[in-house]
Amino acid sequence: MALQITLLLSPMMAKVHNFFLLPADDTLHFIVIAAFPSIILGIIIAYAARKKGLAIHLVKTMLSVLASFIIFLALEEVNIPHRLSSVEITLGVALFATLSLGRELFCALRSWASDGTCRVLLVGNGQLAFQIEELIRSMSGKFQLVGKVHYPGPDNAAKAEDAQDIFETAKRLDANKVVISLTERRGVFPLQEMLNCKLSGIEVLDSPSLYERLTGKLLIENITPSWFIFCHGFRVTPGLRLVKRAIDIALSSLGLLCFAPFGLLVALAIRLDSPGPVFFRQVRVGEGDQLFSLIKFRSMRQDAEKLSGAVWAQKNDNRVTRLGKFLRKSRIDEIPQLINVLRGEMSLVGPRPERPEFVRTLKERIPYYSERHFVKPGVSGWAQVRYPYGASVEDAVEKLRYDLYYIKNISILLDFKIILKTVAVMLFCRGGR
Repeated sequence: MALQITLLLSPMMAKVHNFFLLPADDTLHFIVIAAFPSIILGIIIAYAARKKGLAIHLVKTMLSVLASFIIFLALEEVNIPHRLSSVEITLGVALFATLSLGRELFCALRSWASDGTCRVLLVGNGQLAFQIEELIRSMSGKFQLVGKVHYPGPDNAAKAEDAQDIFETAKRLDANKVVISLTERRGVFPLQEMLNCKLSGIEVLDSPSLYERLTGKLLIENITPSWFIFCHGFRVTPGLRLVKRAIDIALSSLGLLCFAPFGLLVALAIRLDSPGPVFFRQVRVGEGDQLFSLIKFRSMRQDAEKLSGAVWAQKNDNRVTRLGKFLRKSRIDEIPQLINVLRGEMSLVGPRPERPEFVRTLKERIPYYSERHFVKPGVSGWAQVRYPYGASVEDAVEKLRYDLYYIKNISILLDFKIILKTVAVMLFCRGGR
């Protein structure tokens, strides 16, 4: 057995040995082939990790270096004009390791300097206050609930002595944040006490703002139209639309060109796997409630909805073909939507477009659902990288929280963050059904 393993590994080890002895004729080539793949792979693997901690950071770094080294070995087989030397490879690995560990150290220091020292005093009562209390307690290590003031009192009447307790309690407990969790504010809001806290350097937040900061989504049940109007965000400017459109055209064109050879193999596999067309077209609701035809690789039987009509895909759905399970898990079935992006019907990043049959029901049952149609739908979105596949009205509510967070905080940087997370989702086959 040992002899067999040695015989199997010896050609690989010889390649590794020869590879490190190759001469390098052009140092600029190191930047393109060594440093760039290392950094990109490192970012993708960093975004793929769901847990944090020193051990996770070290594992991410090791996986990124290993993946980069595999690329280097593959390049050894390609007839390129300039080869990498051992010095260039060492520099590439060192550069990535430095950047990766530096990023993790910066995030740790930022967390320690801000969220790591948050001492919260919660003001309120009822179900909303209880929900925020549970959320704060679940954020162990970032936020510490140091006290709770039941306000207004048990008889639901605000008293001056109750309000006075808020500022005094905040000072006594050394709280640096006061969170207001009042289901109804009219006639009971402790205005003077909150002003005292604010002028004393204590940050004052309402429940929706804290919920957004901690979860990356919006508390849609407890926000009002005036909150949408006066809060920071929800500014989709013409300049932002222009830049997003330019990025959409450039990246979707590049994606279609790169995927074209592989797409032919996928098309052939679909035809061999089950009878029916390669592509699947379905009407979806886009920006401004306009309907358009969304294009996907077919992943279900041709007669999938002949008897059932329009229904959400379920876990272990028997309508999905054998190949379709892989296509949906890896999100490869979504790649033809890059054509929709080029047409201007979709963007690379945005809320996922829903079917008009579902939209009519969701608008009636979910507040603010129509607001997601003020931007173009996306091939991927904040909800897709933060929440598993949705197949019910309850899931639609949860995904709307993420969609509205995206629209409120929309930016090019957030788009690139979502794109990187999407690549990680595709590589690790998360979420699809």
